Amino acid sequence: MALEDFVDPEVGIAVAATALVLSPRVRGLIRQGMIYGLAGAMKAGDTVSNAARGAAATAQQTAASTVTEARTQAETPVPAPPSTRRTRGASSDVTAE
Repeated sequence: MALEDFVDPEVGIAVAATALVLSPRVRGLIRQGMIYGLAGAMKAGDTVSNAARGAAATAQQTAASTVTEARTQAETPVPAPPSTRRTRGASSDVTAE
């Protein structure tokens, strides 16, 4: 390799990236970032899972109470409305004398 090959921008970037990756300080920062990132992803997964469980429990309770209410209403007899039919000879504007 000639000296001018080391001066090329691509080679310089590759050498700098290799030096950073092999540096103990940079490796420690990358490792720490990966650990915090994984912990954050796990926490977010737990939060979503707990929210889904809560929503499912609420839906189940609502469905159960609705079924119970429907059964109670089905078992309770509904009174017939009062009759509004008039019989022959009955008049509402009859005055008592």
